[in-house]
Amino acid sequence: QVQLVESGGDLVHTGGSLRLSCAVYGLSLYYYAVGWFREAPGKGREGVSCISPGHGGILYTDSVKGRFTISRDIAQSIVYLQMNSTKPEDTAVYYCAIRREPWRQCDLRNEYDVWGQGIQVTVSS
Repeated sequence: QVQLVESGGDLVHTGGSLRLSCAVYGLSLYYYAVGWFREAPGKGREGVSCISPGHGGILYTDSVKGRFTISRDIAQSIVYLQMNSTKPEDTAVYYCAIRREPWRQCDLRNEYDVWGQGIQVTVSS
């Protein structure tokens, strides 16, 4: 059974840093794409960042480029999202998700198969 569990959400002041973790059970990160998404109140789900299988190509949405960093630990089966220089507009529920098709490259569309439960990140102004 494939399962994703997020952790690390918290309240942080503007400009602060936070690291989200996504523990993946049941699939190897080397073969499957993982994405981070977020959903702010009153807005749709937005793709934030993703990492592809194999050599791990990475994508970011424009609003987080230069501030967020995605990485993975294949041995520990964890995907991280390091959030620096946070802004109030980063406030949202953050989700990680995985594609079950091996070797399919990642993108920021919501076409992922298994999702975590979501975790709250709040950036205070």
